[in-house]
Amino acid sequence: MNYLLGTDIGTSGTKTILMDTDGNLIAQDLQEYDVLTPKPLWAEQWPDVWLDATKTSIKNAVHKSGIPAEKIRGIAISGLYGGSGIPLDEKMEPVRPCMIWMDRRAEAETKWVLDHVGEEKLLEVTHNGADPYYGYTKMLWMKNHEPENWKKTKLFLPPNDYVIYKLTGEIAIDYSSAGNIGGIFDMNNRTWSKEMMDSMGIPLSMMPEKIVESTDIVGGLTKEAAAELGLSEGMPVIASGIDCGAANIGLGVFESGIYAAAIGTSMCAALISDQPVKGKDLIVWPYLYDAKRLSYYFAGGATAGAIVKWFRQTMCQYELEIEKAGGKNAYDVLNEQAANIPVGSEGLIVLPYFMGERSPIWDSDAKGTIVGLSLAHTKAHIYRAFLEAVAFSLRDAMEATGENLGEYILLAGGVTKSKLWRQIFADVTGYPVVCPLHDVEANMGDVMLAGIGTGLLSYEDVKKWQVLDQKIMPTKENHRKYNDYYQVYKSIYQNLKSDMKTLTRLSTT
Repeated sequence: MNYLLGTDIGTSGTKTILMDTDGNLIAQDLQEYDVLTPKPLWAEQWPDVWLDATKTSIKNAVHKSGIPAEKIRGIAISGLYGGSGIPLDEKMEPVRPCMIWMDRRAEAETKWVLDHVGEEKLLEVTHNGADPYYGYTKMLWMKNHEPENWKKTKLFLPPNDYVIYKLTGEIAIDYSSAGNIGGIFDMNNRTWSKEMMDSMGIPLSMMPEKIVESTDIVGGLTKEAAAELGLSEGMPVIASGIDCGAANIGLGVFESGIYAAAIGTSMCAALISDQPVKGKDLIVWPYLYDAKRLSYYFAGGATAGAIVKWFRQTMCQYELEIEKAGGKNAYDVLNEQAANIPVGSEGLIVLPYFMGERSPIWDSDAKGTIVGLSLAHTKAHIYRAFLEAVAFSLRDAMEATGENLGEYILLAGGVTKSKLWRQIFADVTGYPVVCPLHDVEANMGDVMLAGIGTGLLSYEDVKKWQVLDQKIMPTKENHRKYNDYYQVYKSIYQNLKSDMKTLTRLSTT
């Protein structure tokens, strides 16, 4: 039997799994960390945090498995969308923390691009628009506000590609990571757009020259890396790509026409398609499989699981203390209580815009909001309203994508651990929901990509793996009630939009 590793570098933690080539999970390890938020709407991380967590999670997973190094034949490494990418100097050392996907500081740069390049041209070349979400606007922010750091920067690398470089000494970028930078990547020809880079003053030399498929072997482990990780020198390291795309691969999505939502800290709700999907409000980049043909069209919340974690950390000290003392998991307690609350949380609506919002509303000034509170409401009501808010956000993303989304939706990520939340997603959207059997979907995708990349597995092999659970059917009466609440959810944002903008001005002056 041969074995493969899959590592996913996430926003709040890095997980590694080890599987055999029959698709059996042997061992796993998770290393957690935090995001730096030095100012409102800023979000950044030092890359050494990712590198250290990756090394530790790989080493621990290998040790837990007890599998000999020579039996482990490859690893694929996916990662969060690193926004600008890590700015590296001529010695390949980080110049500053990486401005990740969540960071929304580049408002002025976004406006400059729209004024000087134009949305029509952006859409024509890149199939994407302009927003602080995109990496190229963050690069321009750095150029404008940190000229000394810009001068030092010789190359930008996404998180997973930076870690792969540190383990192999090889520099490359996968198609999904390149495309997700936005305005400087030509989606028509699947390469860097010199025209767009020249118009923005971003040198082509700052981008990796080598663009690879997510199944390509970038290089082999160096002698030093292999010794540190307990693996074999030269073991193949496969590119993989953006983690939400890897999660789709882990759900068995290798073909066009399937809708899947990966919901962790944020939400990426995507249709995989080999045909253009109309709608300038969507984000698009090459898919992690057959990247020159398939595209990943997505909308989704900047904060999803993040707001529920915020609620737990901020409002649930009692439940956390009980958990620390050896009692029930705080989330389990909250879910049990919320399950007894009626649909709609008895008149509560939460807007989940805790870090502004990306597709489909594209509004950095959008604010997290709780509407409808009364003295009759409890913590359980508010918690359920938070769960419902993320489901409303998914429905909004689905409507922005179009009508032909298939007969069911695939749902992956930490949200699938909650039976209540899974049912809420089905009831709010009106679609049957199918979840993975194991909470390792991005890592599972990495293992599949590693297997295909090394030749140990074929597409037909991984299609046979049992990765999905039973369908969760929507309840008709609950869906009818949620339809009314969803209309209020949409209306509240429109009615408060100008006030949210004023709050941003008041809080920053």
